[in-house]
Amino acid sequence: MERFLDIALSFPTLILSLLLMVAAGYWLLTLLGLFDFEVLDLSDGPGVGDGGGLLSALMLKFGFGGLPFGLIYTTLVSLAWLACYFIDYLFLSGLDSAAVRLLAGLVMTPLLLFLALPFAGLLLQPLRKLFAPAPGRDVVSLLGEHVRIRSPEVSERQGLAEYDDGAAGLILQVRAPSGEFRRGDTALIVEYLLDRHAYRITRPAALPHSVVSDRVD
Repeated sequence: MERFLDIALSFPTLILSLLLMVAAGYWLLTLLGLFDFEVLDLSDGPGVGDGGGLLSALMLKFGFGGLPFGLIYTTLVSLAWLACYFIDYLFLSGLDSAAVRLLAGLVMTPLLLFLALPFAGLLLQPLRKLFAPAPGRDVVSLLGEHVRIRSPEVSERQGLAEYDDGAAGLILQVRAPSGEFRRGDTALIVEYLLDRHAYRITRPAALPHSVVSDRVD
């Protein structure tokens, strides 16, 4: 156990250990309800010409579209951490120079995270069906239905809402002008955005804001 902690808390593994702690904190806050378990939507991100578009293209290439970002991050960091730990254990344990270990960490961390991409994609592929839209309900049949906002806010790029189907409920990707909805608001589905795999929502015209907004504490 002492050897394990010595490697985990020293360079180069320390950097990835800290990233794992971030992942653990994310899941703890998600369980407490402070973060939303949002699915990564790569279809309407920044243009391919900028860094965001390049990242989206990379994520799509390895099959991460439609998966929660927290799950992708945790899997990537975990795989990179395991690789770094065993590299340290097998090859770097004899190095006593702090400078060399620090340099190794700065080089190995991004390299191992990149090399972990295809393996993470393979591991997560079976889980994609868990986050796919529920079968048996045509997207057009949801037009005109009311949903309750689940995410802290909704914008043209992200947002989640819950539709009460009389069973377990459906979690839908929704889009609206930024700032129009917050968590707990009731919204009306008016359009399905095929290119974004999301629904356009608006505020129900028949009800004033004070009625349709039932905030979740």
